Amino acid sequence: MKIVITGTSSGIGRALALHYCSAGHEVWGGARRDQSEFVTERECHGQSFRASRVDVARWEDVDAWRNQLSAEWQSIDCLICCAGIQGPLGPAMKINAQAWSESVATNLHGTFNTLLALHELLLRTARRAKIICFSGGGSTAPRPFFTPYAVAKAGIVRMVENLAHEWAALPIDINALSPGAVNTRMTDEVLAAGPAVVGQVEYRKTLAQKQTGATPLVKVSEVSDFLLSPASDGISGRLVSGLWDPYHSLSAKREQLRESDIYTLRRIVPQDRGLDWK
Repeated sequence: MKIVITGTSSGIGRALALHYCSAGHEVWGGARRDQSEFVTERECHGQSFRASRVDVARWEDVDAWRNQLSAEWQSIDCLICCAGIQGPLGPAMKINAQAWSESVATNLHGTFNTLLALHELLLRTARRAKIICFSGGGSTAPRPFFTPYAVAKAGIVRMVENLAHEWAALPIDINALSPGAVNTRMTDEVLAAGPAVVGQVEYRKTLAQKQTGATPLVKVSEVSDFLLSPASDGISGRLVSGLWDPYHSLSAKREQLRESDIYTLRRIVPQDRGLDWK
């Protein structure tokens, strides 16, 4: 397969690039930071990994990347949107407005920019195209002191569902993936910020994650493999948890999923909790 991944200079994006290169797929990674060292790594099998320096928050960068991609590849089989930043951290009313905008621009606008730019290349593939957009902590429940990140990630989940409805007649599946608590540079950022910035609850949880282990990257790779495979054909517009959901069984339940709101974001009303509030 020809797979495009954003955010491949570190973290989950880099791990997935290595995973798919080692499986023999062609991977093109985009990131703001230099990836020349990554390109030459033994695990990448040489020419199976290509890299471009691109800031997904800037449409000009993404548009230029599309032109570079289309000059080499006639189509794309899969797109994985991993690029993101966690900060600024701290109480929302103490966040600089520019820093807020930059965070939302990278996490939310950057995902949209990438989808907009590469949509046509995805539709040219001979197979059913696949898109994975990474959600994150705060997308389904409040996450105090991480408000810009949580807002953008919740927006990604809703965007995924909207696009799945708009593309219902097209041979393309798009899903959001919640990877769970993976130890990356974002983990270190939280610990470096300290409890005075991120709150005692978040700090203690992150410290325990760092010390005792977190979601293994192999688990993220496994659920990604499923969402990029023909086994997930027709499963679209869902938020899938790599840690908690029985994703391997979803193939047999695709018709039930299509007619339900399972694995989506919805408003909870009293009746959902067995309450009669009149």
